[in-house]
Amino acid sequence: MEPPVRLPQIHVAQVRRRARHTRRHPPPRRPHLRPRPRHRARPPSRQTSAAPPPHAHARFLPPLHEADVRSRRRRGGGGFVRPHADVRLLVDDAGGRRSLAPFVRSMFDPVLMAPSLRLGDWFKEADGIATPFEALHGSNIWGVTSRNPEFNAAFNEGMAADGRFIMDVVVRKCGHVFRGLRSLVDVGGGTGAAARAIAEAFPDVKCAVLDLPQVVQELPADGPVEFIAGSMFERVPPADAVMLKWVLHDWDDEDCVRILRRCKEAIPPREPGGKVIVMEPVIGSSPEEKSTGAQLFIDMWMMIQAGGRERDELEWRKIFTKAGFSDYKIVATLGFRSVIEVYP
Repeated sequence: MEPPVRLPQIHVAQVRRRARHTRRHPPPRRPHLRPRPRHRARPPSRQTSAAPPPHAHARFLPPLHEADVRSRRRRGGGGFVRPHADVRLLVDDAGGRRSLAPFVRSMFDPVLMAPSLRLGDWFKEADGIATPFEALHGSNIWGVTSRNPEFNAAFNEGMAADGRFIMDVVVRKCGHVFRGLRSLVDVGGGTGAAARAIAEAFPDVKCAVLDLPQVVQELPADGPVEFIAGSMFERVPPADAVMLKWVLHDWDDEDCVRILRRCKEAIPPREPGGKVIVMEPVIGSSPEEKSTGAQLFIDMWMMIQAGGRERDELEWRKIFTKAGFSDYKIVATLGFRSVIEVYP
């Protein structure tokens, strides 16, 4: 008798699965397998008329990469996190000389924070508007300060806190920059915190501040600092030296050249001591990784708020040369900021 023929085993589940996948019994559509609807064109009224400024998207990549690298290096640790010593800078001290609390409060003001939350809308619907700030508020930051007294006061107080803090360091580490000067104009100097620090450390230097009327019109006239209302795009008062602290990074290259040309008109030649003192970040100038990260994030912040940018040394050199200056020198690097002397 011949042995029985063994047929291959077929599981019932396989048969059922095949039965479901016939024409008469198609597989049920699952929600997550449904095809996504095709992108529908926007109505003509909402079509984008202009893209964001060139390279705006690319400027997000360096800070994001920097943050990713730093976060990877910090992973793997356990336990608790000790407060960093820098938190002491956020404590309001009696004199306010070393407290950055007003500066931080001003940067977190809803007027400045809201445009950051609308960044995606700006990328998709730029409509030729220069910044997310302008897209939300209808004008640039200087226009808002002129019609919003509360924000104007908070912003000026924040800039004054930063001026007191950084000038305390600059006077101690870079005092030679101011020695021998008879006069100095702080262009865009706000309420005069930086100029006042110079006047106190160097009584022989006559200091003045040039800023917009809404900034200086109510400041006291009696004191070591003279306040002048005006526009740096029109005229800068004459002096041995002109100081630009955290001013140029608010503007694009063309406006920076215009400002620097006005400054050059206000100072004497190099031999008698004429110079422009610029205090701005120089990307890549600091060997500290955290300083580079701060510079890149500030660059992104300036793009959102004012349409300005941070620059590396080559970019600064091009601007100085185009404005008609003959030479420059990076005197010192203090954290993420540098002190630059620019000579006519």
